[in-house]
Amino acid sequence: MGKKAVILVSGGLDSTTVLAMAIKQGFECYTLSFDYGQRHRSELAAAQWVSESMAVQAHKVVKLDLGTIGGSALTDTALEVPESETCGIPITYVPARNTVFLSIALGWAEVLGSNDIFVGVNAVDYSGYPDCRPDYISAYERMANLATKAGVEGNRMVIHTPLIDMTKAQIIQAGVAHNVDYSQTVSCYQATADGAACGVCDSCRLRRQGFADAGIKDPTRYKK
Repeated sequence: MGKKAVILVSGGLDSTTVLAMAIKQGFECYTLSFDYGQRHRSELAAAQWVSESMAVQAHKVVKLDLGTIGGSALTDTALEVPESETCGIPITYVPARNTVFLSIALGWAEVLGSNDIFVGVNAVDYSGYPDCRPDYISAYERMANLATKAGVEGNRMVIHTPLIDMTKAQIIQAGVAHNVDYSQTVSCYQATADGAACGVCDSCRLRRQGFADAGIKDPTRYKK
């Protein structure tokens, strides 16, 4: 068996590609998703499907309620998901989400005896989220090695971000090369209960343009 790795999976295009990459590298994969009060809950079913179809060692769903602090259109239904391009950090940014998710992944990695965490953050075709930048990941990795038993004992924790410098088209091409089935993935910020995408939110626009730029037929199910 290969080394153990915890993979953050949302059921979307990027994290599914990352999981395929980790498997290809020979890691024994443990997938982690979060039920954090997101309005696009069909992504949880997609994450379960992805994990089962790729035959991971185990898949966990951790329940949080980030809606209790609000501040994002993804967790507060009183806020509208933008359907046109916006400037600056968009209202779909969930405050401290990646920091919270990585912290729980770090804890599970320690329990599993793993020194490797994979996350699908991207600093090229992204929505301006501050917790998707290389500087953030580097800082988090330094913190992880200061804050854990594993790090203190010399078992260095590594945060893998294989998509960080890739365009959406390059990510899709890499996934296709790894035989990823994107038809069941859910990226939309306001997907229906059965995973149909709105086609107009930021995430849908980036995804659709990625398939076009990659020259690959878009298998996404759209509402309209």
